[in-house]
Amino acid sequence: MMDVSTPEYFKALAHPTRQRLLFELDRPATISQLASTLGTHKGNIAYHLRVLREAGLVRLTSARRVRGGTEQYYQRTAHIMRLVGEQSEANLPIAFGAIAAEIASAAPDPLLILRHIRLTPAQVERITATLTELAHHTEEAGEDKQRYGMLLALYQQLEPAPDPTPTATRPTQQVTSP
Repeated sequence: MMDVSTPEYFKALAHPTRQRLLFELDRPATISQLASTLGTHKGNIAYHLRVLREAGLVRLTSARRVRGGTEQYYQRTAHIMRLVGEQSEANLPIAFGAIAAEIASAAPDPLLILRHIRLTPAQVERITATLTELAHHTEEAGEDKQRYGMLLALYQQLEPAPDPTPTATRPTQQVTSP
């Protein structure tokens, strides 16, 4: 697991294509494979890979000779990347845009559940432990099995600030009927 917390990391993650590349690079892939999967040009992929590699988010895993050239395989440096720190909030819209694009290109009817619920600190601790266990310890079934994405989240909603206007001076709404 890698904590993404420095300005260099967030700068490298500031483009949706780089976010999508990180999704794809959970296993080694070449520039050609990535360009085909993401539906873009190899030059575009090479540029974004270089930015991610210079930031330390992607690494070259192997290379092999093919038809007089060299095929290079890249993979992300950490299996799990956790956005933390002051800049994580500013990066969330970009990250979620990439996640939305991935889900939109997925098989029909993905499981998506959003529920707002009031919890005790003990419940939060138990749910966090369960989600962490799922994220870190779910074993891969193997290359011959269908691939799935998993997005786990538990976040505290901020309560809206109370209206500072005293009740007696708040404007009232009048309803008239014909």
